[in-house]
Amino acid sequence: MTEYLDEIARENLPTREIAFTGGEPFMNPDMLAILETCLERGFQVLVLSNAMRPMQRHYDALLALREAYGDALTVRVSLDYYTQEVHERERGPDSWDKGIAGLKWLSDNGFSIAVAGRRLGDESDADARHGYAKLFADENININADDMEQLVLFPEMDASADIPEITTDCWGILDVKPASIMCASSRMVVKHKGADKPTVAACTLLPYAAEFNMGQTLKEASRPIKLNHPHCARFCVLGGASCSA
Repeated sequence: MTEYLDEIARENLPTREIAFTGGEPFMNPDMLAILETCLERGFQVLVLSNAMRPMQRHYDALLALREAYGDALTVRVSLDYYTQEVHERERGPDSWDKGIAGLKWLSDNGFSIAVAGRRLGDESDADARHGYAKLFADENININADDMEQLVLFPEMDASADIPEITTDCWGILDVKPASIMCASSRMVVKHKGADKPTVAACTLLPYAAEFNMGQTLKEASRPIKLNHPHCARFCVLGGASCSA
């Protein structure tokens, strides 16, 4: 990881945020050292976690990071829906209470937090936010469900559903700016199992798509992206979602 942080400094890249996703980042035994390395270099840091036992065993270390770096560290907790039934349908039995407990601990201890959730089927954004708002109020969790950064709602990902292709005309029709799409300003570094070195991909959703593998350095990967994968339309352009903070 430090090789990429060094490249950011050497190439004077305008990088603001370093984010970690998984799986569960706190399964990595070096995660706390990794977070501190990024924070001490002055980056905003985002960790996408399920807030369950892998995170909970690091409470003391997380409190120390919170004390040292304040809101530069944000933990975004994956809560697949605002009801236990739907959440556990995705995450498995007995995952709800553990995840809520971790989220409440983060809230009670003043961490910068967010929740990543879903809206189902044809459910409107407003209806989904209302459901999450009631949950946050009932559990005394300090998140404003109307704030799109504090509650990030992703569309349901149905890979079998037909989706229109994105063309240059879409930007005007949708009133969306190309620069607002995450891959316009972000890259994903991933080390595949068995690989000697990490590679840089365009997107967190496409780590295995060869056409979105952009090389081994950030400099190589600093080139335009063609939005020609169904996820580009389904998740980002039409879905309005972003994995960054």
